[in-house]
Amino acid sequence: MAQILVVDDEVGIRELLSEILSDEGHDVRLAENAAAARAARDKARPDLVLLDIWMPDTDGITLLKEWAAAGQLNMPVVMMSGHATIDTAVEATRIGALDFLEKPIGMQKLLAAVKKALDHGGKPVAPGLSLAAFPRSGRLRDLKKRLEQVAGKSRILMLRSPAGGIVELAARSLQVPGKAWLDLAESSQPLSLDALQAASGGVLYCEELGRLNRMQQKNLLFAIDRLEKYALRLVAGTHHGNAELAAAGWDEGSLARLFEVWLGLPALAELKDEVPDLAAHLLDLLADAEEAPLRRLSSAAQNALRQHPWPGGYGELKAAVRSLALAALGDARPDLAGPQDDDPHASPFPGRRPRSFSLR
Repeated sequence: MAQILVVDDEVGIRELLSEILSDEGHDVRLAENAAAARAARDKARPDLVLLDIWMPDTDGITLLKEWAAAGQLNMPVVMMSGHATIDTAVEATRIGALDFLEKPIGMQKLLAAVKKALDHGGKPVAPGLSLAAFPRSGRLRDLKKRLEQVAGKSRILMLRSPAGGIVELAARSLQVPGKAWLDLAESSQPLSLDALQAASGGVLYCEELGRLNRMQQKNLLFAIDRLEKYALRLVAGTHHGNAELAAAGWDEGSLARLFEVWLGLPALAELKDEVPDLAAHLLDLLADAEEAPLRRLSSAAQNALRQHPWPGGYGELKAAVRSLALAALGDARPDLAGPQDDDPHASPFPGRRPRSFSLR
């Protein structure tokens, strides 16, 4: 049966829910607060979370936002509360909660909500990693505020970024949990009204305007005229100047429209202190997708990642983390730590030095 995480600060409720769900054959884990819930979620993705809203350390809505920002909201979550308002329930649903249970919870309502959540598929579409996952970084926190401020005034947002910049990380910050993410560079087929309707409320994304072929350019321009109708947002990036884009087939009128509102992004090399956190979150996403074991970065790994110049930017970092995680599969240790921690030039994944990525 399913693995269910119950998060509630009241021991009586935890024990009652655990007893009911265990009798139904489910594997139940318990967490008394948000800190315990984070630890349980980081250890393994449950099939379902029953999450209390009012808790003493961090409330359930805030925890839900944290999981969504880190791309960890890839399991159904049912909120619980005895004092929540309709606005609170609506906010939880907007963030990504699947359902809401009002306390006291009757057994039939509980079992019906659990069945509905598990039948939903167990892995709802979760946003990728976003700027909201890095609240300790003043620079990324300020960038997120500017993005939201500009996005509040326009459905089209251009991101001026160095090659390999954090365009995706910024764009994901504007994606509403559970809503579509449509990468315009993934298909060269004509974009249809049905596709836009299916993506309603989501984000149309383009990492680099200069890489779009003629059909993809037409798709983007086709979508621009219908953003308002389908409540869509277009977020695109480029490191090219207007003359270069014109040479790639864009006409001046379209470029003027696209660049009516734009924002500059820093290069990954300018975010050295944030790189270890980025890598750690990317490792968690790999583990969630069951593409690699759950691993942690050693201090040597963090230093090596911080010192690397990253000429290929965010894409290079993602590829490096994936390659290193897979190359370290033979290492049974749960932590990426070892005796080479004192070596600042050591491979970020002790025990292996993959050819695909060597920090020197």
